Amino acid sequence: MRIIIKTVFLFFVFSQLSFSFTADIHKKFDNVLKTYVSNGLVDYKSLLQNRKQFDDYLLSLSYVKESEYNSWDTNTKLSFLINLYNAATLQLIIDNYPVKSIKDIGNIFSGPWDKKVVKLFGNKISLDNLEHDIIRKQFNEPRIHFALVCAAKGCPPLRFEAYTGKKLDAQLNEQVQEYLQSNYGMVVDYQKNTVFLSSIFKWYDEDFSSIDDFIKKYSLIDIKNFNKKWIKYDWSLNEK
Repeated sequence: MRIIIKTVFLFFVFSQLSFSFTADIHKKFDNVLKTYVSNGLVDYKSLLQNRKQFDDYLLSLSYVKESEYNSWDTNTKLSFLINLYNAATLQLIIDNYPVKSIKDIGNIFSGPWDKKVVKLFGNKISLDNLEHDIIRKQFNEPRIHFALVCAAKGCPPLRFEAYTGKKLDAQLNEQVQEYLQSNYGMVVDYQKNTVFLSSIFKWYDEDFSSIDDFIKKYSLIDIKNFNKKWIKYDWSLNEK
């Protein structure tokens, strides 16, 4: 009996330490976002001039070992990867600032999403690797497309706070709802029986079991019998 109690106690202690670490690791990024992000727009110039805390945050993520990551619960893992992706995107912009669009970075042979700018588990990978080979492959979660940012005005807005495992579900719900309420996410023309949707739904169609059901769930609007067209994506930099 004593052994069982001791085992349970140790499990509780280590789980609390793990939760504390994973919650604390994103505090610096949370401070950066609250300082330089407003209404989804980023003050890249100021972030570039005061980047130490931001660089320290990215460095701390690079120290996380894969074995440690594997010990976390699903939401903690996913929030970690979303924050890493978004931070790496911000880093890509300020490292190449000033730019009018993220698509201006790179050349005809290698675009911004091909550059190995992400440090993860001792390796350097690209944003494409992180999104398609890790996040989309490991998590059956269509809401990630409203959390991962591409530094463009047409993409879902960058939150003013870091994602955390404890709040992730609510945060992702808010991201979807906010984007669908914007002119970049969805516009409904009832007179013409037409709905204009973000190209995200076209690009990642396979990640949504049903786009109609997904939109009804998060916007309460039934678009099943509407004609569907795509909103032209605005790739201009999400700079304030």
